[in-house]
Amino acid sequence: MLSLVLACLPLVPSAQAAPEPAPVLGAGPDDVRLFDGESLTGWTTQGGRYDGHASWTVEDGVLTGRQGPQKSGGLIYTERAYENFIVSFDAWIDYPFDSGVFVRMVPPGGGKGAQVTLDYRPGGEVGAIYADGYLQHNEAGQARFRRDAWNRVVVRCTGRDMHLTAWLNGELLTDYRMPAGSEGYATKGLVGLQVHGGEDVEETQRVRFKDVWLRELPSYDAALFSCDDAGALACTDAAREAGWRPLFDGKSLAGWDPRPGPDAYRVRDGVIAFPKAGGGGELRTRELFRDFELRLDFKISRMANSGLFLRADPEHGNPAFSGCEIQILDDFNWEAVTSSKLAPYQFSGGLYGSLAPGDRHALRPLGEWNTYEVRYVGSRIAVKLNGALLYDVDTFTLEGNPPWQERVPRGFIGLQRHAPDEVEGEEYAWFRNLFVRPLDEEAAK
Repeated sequence: MLSLVLACLPLVPSAQAAPEPAPVLGAGPDDVRLFDGESLTGWTTQGGRYDGHASWTVEDGVLTGRQGPQKSGGLIYTERAYENFIVSFDAWIDYPFDSGVFVRMVPPGGGKGAQVTLDYRPGGEVGAIYADGYLQHNEAGQARFRRDAWNRVVVRCTGRDMHLTAWLNGELLTDYRMPAGSEGYATKGLVGLQVHGGEDVEETQRVRFKDVWLRELPSYDAALFSCDDAGALACTDAAREAGWRPLFDGKSLAGWDPRPGPDAYRVRDGVIAFPKAGGGGELRTRELFRDFELRLDFKISRMANSGLFLRADPEHGNPAFSGCEIQILDDFNWEAVTSSKLAPYQFSGGLYGSLAPGDRHALRPLGEWNTYEVRYVGSRIAVKLNGALLYDVDTFTLEGNPPWQERVPRGFIGLQRHAPDEVEGEEYAWFRNLFVRPLDEEAAK
């Protein structure tokens, strides 16, 4: 089994440090507009812990919430669940009215989420943290909320033990970290916006939201890595002591052997991009590895075909068979576009030529980041995709050509270039946050 536990937890600034500035969403490559200004596409009123019958409409390009019949309240949620993310929006709340931002919302019985309160009523709190009771009060927050005006709200949610940070109109509003080992909370769920029900307010009272954006952040072990607001990871002191180190410096291909040449790859903003033009080949580590743990993020475009090579022979043979390949493929469109039938091991996560992935639904939709975690010691390999264990197997028990026993015991780690003609767009695969932990000494004990 893999030892990695995924959670993204930014470092807390010291008391002497300047307040952390609010993240700015809307221009980043991974920023997603959640509200299109025209419809409720991508939103639902069911599937969280506080479903209800509030009235949600789109009026003049603005997402608008009011109490429903018999003063009923309720949430409107994102259809997608998120673990670690930043969400930002403009909010206009008629005084008095109670609203809030909810994170990691799941159906009853699946664990609690949490709320950053936007309770704009006499005695209400703006910027408190609530989960079936106050986890942290913020009695001074309401005075900072602009009346009869738009307010910019930014909320960052990270970590298995949730770390919630919120900003109001560019200034830090709240910073709350749950105690380590807190029980009963969901680690992933829907993001929700609230109309609080049961309030004695005019039927015209409402909350409005616009310019709603979300940036998903990667998942990883908070003890080993820190994460910035762009989603870039860095090793902590504990990680370095344990032997973790980056394979990619985020700025160049230093330490890599680019095949067929450097023009076949692009590096920008901490990401390695694979352009469609440039021919087949692979990006190889110059260093060779035997036993190791590895984590990396990848995303792909429509009809992409790539792979992760492990222990591949730098001198002879096809890397997929001198070592092995973990498949990366557009599972969603490949068979229909090519009028072909994939072998079970050809789907993303498959151990090419030998073993199908144990979970065919772990791959995220095209354009979203995925995470591979690998532990390869001796003949045993374990692979996770987005936290789902695909297999943990002794390769010597698998069929293969050549037999696994005949493959080299040490080789390069590589990323495959294989762009079919049907690939859409100028680039088709992207990689970031590549880290390795050699285990040779540990395995030899």
